[in-house]
Amino acid sequence: MTRWRRAAVTAGLVVACTCGVRGLQADESASSRLPRLMNPEIAKAVSRGLDYLAKTQRPDGSVPANYSGRSYPAAMTALAGVALLASGSTPSNGTYAENIRRAMLYLMQLGDSHPDGLIAGKVEARCTYGHGFSMMFLAQCYGMEPAGEYEQRLRHTLERAVRLVARGQSTKGGWLYSPVGQGGDEGSTTSCVLQGLRACRNAGLKVPTETIDRAVGYLRHCQNPDGGIAYSSVSRGYSRIAISVAAIACYYAAGVYDRKAGGQGTESDFVDRLWRYVDEQVADVSNEREFQVYLNFYLAQAKYQRAGAHWDEYYRKISKDLVASQRPNGSWPGENVGPVYGTSVACVILQLPYGYLPVCER
Repeated sequence: MTRWRRAAVTAGLVVACTCGVRGLQADESASSRLPRLMNPEIAKAVSRGLDYLAKTQRPDGSVPANYSGRSYPAAMTALAGVALLASGSTPSNGTYAENIRRAMLYLMQLGDSHPDGLIAGKVEARCTYGHGFSMMFLAQCYGMEPAGEYEQRLRHTLERAVRLVARGQSTKGGWLYSPVGQGGDEGSTTSCVLQGLRACRNAGLKVPTETIDRAVGYLRHCQNPDGGIAYSSVSRGYSRIAISVAAIACYYAAGVYDRKAGGQGTESDFVDRLWRYVDEQVADVSNEREFQVYLNFYLAQAKYQRAGAHWDEYYRKISKDLVASQRPNGSWPGENVGPVYGTSVACVILQLPYGYLPVCER
């Protein structure tokens, strides 16, 4: 799809959507304005979470995360921006338009500050994540702002970002912790970049087909006999549940589906095996496990795109858990990255029923 079909509707519905999120009372009329599976309690939790992100944003547009001695300015600003976009706001309309626009300008400035087009802070831990998440966020802003004030600048930033990762792709098709290219690769960073590339392509930007095909092939190459995805093509070892879930979301974004979701052919067999592994491993989304926030960020997208009972059951469980675990200030914990991370991911998950994120379109 060239530019988001939903952008046209978003401008008309954004006020209704954001008003429905903010200040809802637990009454029948409020419930009737919400999409299926959501309720006023969930909507109130989302409103508090988004307000926390908006209040945390700095004047320069960044939404910082300096946690445990590491800094993730681009990654956290982009994820917070995606959470705000999920409410129905765009860079020019809606309750959080100003916050989205400032985040967008901040990330474009980071891209301009690097001669190679890298979107990352001067000190950004594992900057491939910052670059990949920034591509995903900015591509959705670009798709929502046809012929807008920032169209050419967004396009310039994203085209440079795409060229950078195309040059930095490893010989096996993946990326490591810097997209500039260090000769290595692993599944988590590869999934992040791949989703960013697909968001750019879906917004109408030119992305080399071979770059996406090689990245998809990399994930397939890392699949173990049990169906899960290993850490990397070199250090294979046991399957990693979080990386496996991210791979499913990336397969869906690349148009490769399991048979239940309508897929056909040999490629669908890879996704079928992935789902069997994931379903066995994720019996209860509330179980404590490593990288729980990261896991659910991608599991929610995969379940939502799979739809049906898989999505309904998951959303009922995860929304109950998230509402119960929200902190008094509106934030959620973010493991070893901090509350901006946890809050952004929680708000993205809880708002998926709205259907306003183009990157998660069914």
